[in-house]
Amino acid sequence: MADVERYGQVIEAVAGAVQADERIAVALESPRVSKAAKAALLERALGDLAPAEFVRFLQAVVRRGRQGLLGEIAQQYHALVDAKLNRVHAGVTLLEEPDARLEQQVVERLSRAIGKEVRAHFRADRGILGGVVVRVGDRIYDGSVRRKLVILRRKLLVGE
Repeated sequence: MADVERYGQVIEAVAGAVQADERIAVALESPRVSKAAKAALLERALGDLAPAEFVRFLQAVVRRGRQGLLGEIAQQYHALVDAKLNRVHAGVTLLEEPDARLEQQVVERLSRAIGKEVRAHFRADRGILGGVVVRVGDRIYDGSVRRKLVILRRKLLVGE
């Protein structure tokens, strides 16, 4: 599986280079540059970094004028790899930045609860007052103190 993930890194790097360097984008998009020259450019740039079949794939993308979609192709590729490897990404919001031990504990607990390997992306937000908020795909698990206070307030107001 190392090659599968390496391909994702290469396509992401190529997409980033095309987006970041206008000269690369112009060279790949220009009708003045022949398709053969574009193919040779990719082969020279990636020959040592990626297998020949992967370079041919990128050449086919450019030959069809789809280089503007490389970022999207990279995202979709990563999504397919994640599905194949039974992996999900989770956004985890805590009151403060976690240390490495807490990160590992959160990842382990989420992996057990979800039944998949979890790649957690942490961020701090003092607005949650404490606890944790986890987003996996379109699901949000809100265990923040702020939410608990809102629920308690509703219960108290309804009880009046």
